Amino acid sequence: MDYITELYCLVDDFWHSVKEQFNNYMISDDKKHRRRQSILSLSEMTTLVILFHSVRFQQFKKFYQYVSMFMRREFPRLLSYNRFIELMPRCIVLLTVLFDSLKGSCTGVSVVDSTPLAVCDNLRISRHKVFDGHAGRGK
Repeated sequence: MDYITELYCLVDDFWHSVKEQFNNYMISDDKKHRRRQSILSLSEMTTLVILFHSVRFQQFKKFYQYVSMFMRREFPRLLSYNRFIELMPRCIVLLTVLFDSLKGSCTGVSVVDSTPLAVCDNLRISRHKVFDGHAGRGK
């Protein structure tokens, strides 16, 4: 099984296991909403967002163009870029809950990077108040 199919199965199985609880916790404002389903499922949208962050594309638009050209077999009902961007906020709750359930527990081993970072130019040190008392002069 390839990576995209495996990722989609993970997201889709998780979504089906939490969908009922998710709908119970939604706050209603007693107004009728259409709640129309999209052609692209929420699991497919979430898979595309996770896939974008796991590959080396800098811009989501370029990634989406790549998917629409070379991954039509995996995503046959792909939406237009503008419509996908409009629907993308729908998957933030699923992403948050999925990542929260997948995170591991702390093992007690932490790695600290002690690389010095330049906070500001040496000419502006006296005016820079954010790291006042913490930052020092570098080389």
